[in-house]
Amino acid sequence: MNAQEFIKKRLEDLKVTQKVGQFKSNKELADFIFKTLMSKKFRKFAVTPEYIPHIHEAIENNIKNNLPIKLLFPFGGYKLWRLEETPEADWAELFSMMYFAKWIKPISEAYSPGVEFDFSSDEIIVERMNNIPKADTDAYAKSFYMIIDFLKDYLPTNLKFSMTPVSSYYTPEEFEKDLKEKILLMEEELGGLPSLDDHHRRMVELNVHLKPGQDKDPLWREKTELLHQSYYTIPKRRAYNRAKEKIIVFCINMENCIPVGTTKTSIAKFWPGAGALKKVGDSFLEYVLSPSQLESNHFTKEETAIKGLDSKNFKSIRVID
Repeated sequence: MNAQEFIKKRLEDLKVTQKVGQFKSNKELADFIFKTLMSKKFRKFAVTPEYIPHIHEAIENNIKNNLPIKLLFPFGGYKLWRLEETPEADWAELFSMMYFAKWIKPISEAYSPGVEFDFSSDEIIVERMNNIPKADTDAYAKSFYMIIDFLKDYLPTNLKFSMTPVSSYYTPEEFEKDLKEKILLMEEELGGLPSLDDHHRRMVELNVHLKPGQDKDPLWREKTELLHQSYYTIPKRRAYNRAKEKIIVFCINMENCIPVGTTKTSIAKFWPGAGALKKVGDSFLEYVLSPSQLESNHFTKEETAIKGLDSKNFKSIRVID
């Protein structure tokens, strides 16, 4: 089996239905949905105890109103500028969506309103914070939507992926006003700029594509992080992401989410990472690799041609030696 045959098989596997038993009550159904979302087979870390009542409440309210179970994944909405795959999405995004689909598919088979899995994109701040051109975030969004459309042929009609940019519910003027207010409040709360440990300094350095002369300011990292923290508190983004009917999903261990990773083998974020396969016997394992993992591994590349995946990043795939 070569890489392309493996990927096609994994896609076809998504079409396989599972027999789900009948539920005598909404409580039994809600318990099944909760158990599925909390499955240790997919979940990489424990859910914080404080978030569990919210998960139950969101499930129960959506069932009561005959609405889809609503999952939300907040993410950057761009491809890390350091990667050769930039600015478009690649196998990392596809493998992650396939992994999420396999996780939640039993819910769509048991509950006719299904599941809505929304990626909440922070592209609105990326140009200012990381110096990523809007043309690049537009190219990323186009390729991301392509993957969503491609997967529709392999998924139940009641399992729907979507992407919602924060910019879609803000006017430019509203956004500037809210952001400015939050920056001032954050500075007041912190007593100035945030203090960064070595880890956070490295993260800022990884993501920011420095403008000429930007690093001459010794506080450029702290100023970037102030913008980052302030942006997370803008009210419309917070209201959208934290709506009571939504359950937040993420790929690393953080509070108030279900941390599921991005593949069976990976917890790396897909937008600052790249997809790869590793040969295991006559098959493969899917990986999402961080920049440091990309540097520490050696790869060959196999050509691929899968109808519907027409952008440059799907013409070949990295295979870990």
